[in-house]
Amino acid sequence: MARRAITKVAILGGGPSGSAAATYLARAGVNVALFTRGKRPPIIVGESLVPAIVPYLRKLGVEKEVATYSQFKGGATFIFSLEDGMSFKFHEVPSAKTTYSYNVPRDRFDDTLLQAAKKAGAHQIEHSVGLESDDGEHLRLDDASLEAARPALGGKPDWIIDATGRTRLIARFLDLPTTVGARKDVALHAHLENVPMEIPGNVHTDRLEHGWSWRIPLRDCVSVGLVIGSEFIRKFGQTAEEQFDAYLQADANTREWSKDAKRITPVMRYTNYQLRTERGFGPNWSLVGDAFGFVDPVFSSGMLIGMQGSEALAAALLNGSDRAMEKYQEYVLRNLTVWQRVADYYYNGRLLTMFRVGEYVRHTRIGRMMDFHFRRHMPRIFTGEGTTKRYSMGLVDFMCRHGLAGNDPAELEIR
Repeated sequence: MARRAITKVAILGGGPSGSAAATYLARAGVNVALFTRGKRPPIIVGESLVPAIVPYLRKLGVEKEVATYSQFKGGATFIFSLEDGMSFKFHEVPSAKTTYSYNVPRDRFDDTLLQAAKKAGAHQIEHSVGLESDDGEHLRLDDASLEAARPALGGKPDWIIDATGRTRLIARFLDLPTTVGARKDVALHAHLENVPMEIPGNVHTDRLEHGWSWRIPLRDCVSVGLVIGSEFIRKFGQTAEEQFDAYLQADANTREWSKDAKRITPVMRYTNYQLRTERGFGPNWSLVGDAFGFVDPVFSSGMLIGMQGSEALAAALLNGSDRAMEKYQEYVLRNLTVWQRVADYYYNGRLLTMFRVGEYVRHTRIGRMMDFHFRRHMPRIFTGEGTTKRYSMGLVDFMCRHGLAGNDPAELEIR
């Protein structure tokens, strides 16, 4: 099998996925030009890290620094209604490889990963990239971008990586085939003070009268997101701020914990969730992170998919074969598919119904016999350690389809 000798790589985008890929490649001796634009929103979705990300922070050599400014995250809390919910601690999960994680301020987290890439030898280039193609397959940098990258690469790159996130530069430029999820939600996201938490440090996922919300405790505030149908939220105002502030007071669940809250940032609006590109590489390019696909914010899976993808892509490029690139593409598409399935179980009510049934059954005789087995596999889906394990995901599939004990999942669906 013929192998490419890839020694010069241009990475478009200096977010976590791009910076991680740059670090791995630069460490291996590849010349890396890391294009960044230097402008970012005041706050970004992706502040809650699942435990499976921590080993990647260690590989990148940044965990100690991340810990200095992040909120320790010891578990997760799911709120079904004002009267009902459940929590679990990561350290209580049998056989868990990582028993904690962090909630991170994204500006500092992103900069930490960017600095790690530069320390590894990647060259940061603050320049808006332009792409060109003669055949709709092979890509090249436009003249201005190529000139900007010349000090780092000495000439044209052997490979171009799209890590531009939801900008999806290459996918849009080449009009690559995509699959869009069924939901048409909008996420309104802001930082608030004086928001209470059921369990300090836990990420909280609240089922609302319409949609759901997240509460992510950071060191000096709480990140709050409202994920609601785009048509429904329009009833609450014209601007993102009007809609966010009004719905916090309109919903009985959010009204309970936001009555003393104070919003301290603008409200950011995010749309086009649940989208994936069905093709992740071409003759001299590849996609990584959100530029490849994004599922849904409900289980904080995006950063993990990006970290896993960055490592896998770097390994495939160092291998240099088409088969390695095909395996990379299959790996990411499988990850996106699995996480989409878990998100679907949350939205259709089957996951929360399973949680509720499990809390009851575990106190029965047969439940006590099976409890250790379920606690070993089920929570590891949500820590990120089990999504690549066929058995763990198979158990979730089976229980969500056949283990609801006659309960109607529609009672807990996300409307």
